[in-house]
Amino acid sequence: MLEFNPRKYAVTLKLVFLKAVNDIYPEARVEIDHSLNNGTYGTIDLGRNLKEKDLEKINNRMKEIIEKDYEINLICEDNDTLKLKSQKIEREDIRKFLDNSGWTGMMEYEVGGYHDFMYEKPYSSTGVIKLYELTKYNEGFIIKYPLKNANELPPTIDNPKMAKIFQETGRWNSILDVSTIGTLNEKVLNREIGELVRVNEALHHKNLARIADQIVEDERIKLVTIAGPSSSGKTTFSKRLYIHLRASGKNPIVISLDNYYIGRKNVPLDEHGNKDYETIEALDLKLLNENLTDLIAGKEVEIPEYNFISGEREKKGKMMKVPENGLIIIEGIHGLNERLTAAIPKENKFKVYVSCLTQLNIDNHNRIATSDVREIRRIVRDSLARETAAEDTLAMWDSVRRGEEKYIFPYQEDADVLFNSNLVYELGVLKRYAIRELIRIKPDSEYYEEAKRLIKLLYCFVDIDIKYIPDDSILKEFIGDSIFYKY
Repeated sequence: MLEFNPRKYAVTLKLVFLKAVNDIYPEARVEIDHSLNNGTYGTIDLGRNLKEKDLEKINNRMKEIIEKDYEINLICEDNDTLKLKSQKIEREDIRKFLDNSGWTGMMEYEVGGYHDFMYEKPYSSTGVIKLYELTKYNEGFIIKYPLKNANELPPTIDNPKMAKIFQETGRWNSILDVSTIGTLNEKVLNREIGELVRVNEALHHKNLARIADQIVEDERIKLVTIAGPSSSGKTTFSKRLYIHLRASGKNPIVISLDNYYIGRKNVPLDEHGNKDYETIEALDLKLLNENLTDLIAGKEVEIPEYNFISGEREKKGKMMKVPENGLIIIEGIHGLNERLTAAIPKENKFKVYVSCLTQLNIDNHNRIATSDVREIRRIVRDSLARETAAEDTLAMWDSVRRGEEKYIFPYQEDADVLFNSNLVYELGVLKRYAIRELIRIKPDSEYYEEAKRLIKLLYCFVDIDIKYIPDDSILKEFIGDSIFYKY
């Protein structure tokens, strides 16, 4: 019996799906875009709107392909051979990827006469697929597959706000004329990257200004909460939003949730008996809500100060008062959880969800996971700002992801606005910093395979010089030399 591997399962299912589409609609153009609703979202361009009956035909053909248990044959994995024959490949996205990248790691596979290019290895035959779900969603489809074991699909959820932000990011990529690694690398090689960076950063500023305007236009808003998963750029976002609000005539004050930790000795334990610093129970919610209520009422309040060395709150904190025409900004992982600010009426709050949601794909059929970009951001920042080895960052990453799934992702649809902090060009910048740390991981490490996987992805990108990056960019939070903080 084959050992269940979620990555192999996903690639195998993708090949089954793509062959089924090609068998029924050979002229169709398929794009596998991004994760959504605990599945993968994509589109099928048929020259008309995709219909339920189209997916029903595709689904029936998928079942036939699985039942026939076609062999999946590796045709070529030699980089040089693929690059030499790139001009004979019909798909422009693959040609551009091969022509504008160095070592790509791309592989050509054949299944039942259908040829395609995969970035990761599938199982050896189609019959291994036992469980999946294909449904229509918006203008495209969502395909779900097991994530943890072969006999269980992830729960059904609907994230319409997340879908909308991905749609907006797709529009941004159209403005930038970049949707795949090949098109990005082409911009770098043609010395067009400077303009692309400036336009991409301008889109960020435009979105920030729009969020600031929403806040300013509603006089009821007294509190802005900012939340998001690790390495999303929340701190830089908060500082940039502060500036935009100031430019709009508001006088914000910023409160750090770190100062409301109940103290190291009082932090509750998780299911494994370890101190759970991520749980909302690690915060003094009563004191926080008292302080926020008093500040909104116009009172001067002593804000506690947490000492991370002693693990205790200091007796003397900082006196704060909301100035005229002011509001409060707080940033932390629980910012979307209503329990955090339960004493403040909903009409007085504005919740922002910040995340790094990459829409840049390797090619039309191979996407880049958003978690991979955040993982690479974290590796770079940990090494530069905290002198933490990449191996140590990888060791804690699963725990970080579990905390996000428990404390952040369930609340993302409760946000008033979502901000995508991803920059389409960023992996070309992060590449040099991340690889320098990842190659230090030795073959006997349990994180060696993950390091190799990330290095393989980064090698697909042409290096981008940091001279193009403005000093207020969210990216500077990870590579250093930000105008907001230095390291």
